[in-house]
Amino acid sequence: MPSSRSGLPGFLHIATGDGALPVAIAWSLKDGRIKHTLIQPLESWLEEEDIGLEGFDESNLYGMGVSPLDVIRELEMDHDSETLYVTGTSDEEGALERIYTEYGLNPVVELANAWQLYTQLDREQWEEERRELFEERGLSPMHPEHEVEAMLFLHQRFADEWPEDAPPREQ
Repeated sequence: MPSSRSGLPGFLHIATGDGALPVAIAWSLKDGRIKHTLIQPLESWLEEEDIGLEGFDESNLYGMGVSPLDVIRELEMDHDSETLYVTGTSDEEGALERIYTEYGLNPVVELANAWQLYTQLDREQWEEERRELFEERGLSPMHPEHEVEAMLFLHQRFADEWPEDAPPREQ
């Protein structure tokens, strides 16, 4: 269930290449804003044979991305010891572990499937709503910030309670 702090639950999505290689990440804040960035791959990650970056360009990751350690710092600043909700459609848990274990750390957030927040939906219904939302809004699952945006929109539709300080619900 959502954190006991006021505001929206935290949503997270990590775009991955082969072997849970994290290439981009996005997460929501309690007020509904979204943070996102590309992740600079560590040399040890790229030494693996046949590593694929899922359509991301290595030079863009280095030029525009941030270090995995900076991702950890920022994520922990925003969501220390909280549960973050994920689509369950990619390897977020493996990617998150990969980021942390590079530095000998354990993740300080837990991950749970977003569809579990809504008692009126099962996983298949939530997935169908998500697919329809992507089509309606022209979102792309290749962009982690779009995945987080979709989870926020779905939360607007299905949450029993909407915090007063959160962005207004769509009508």
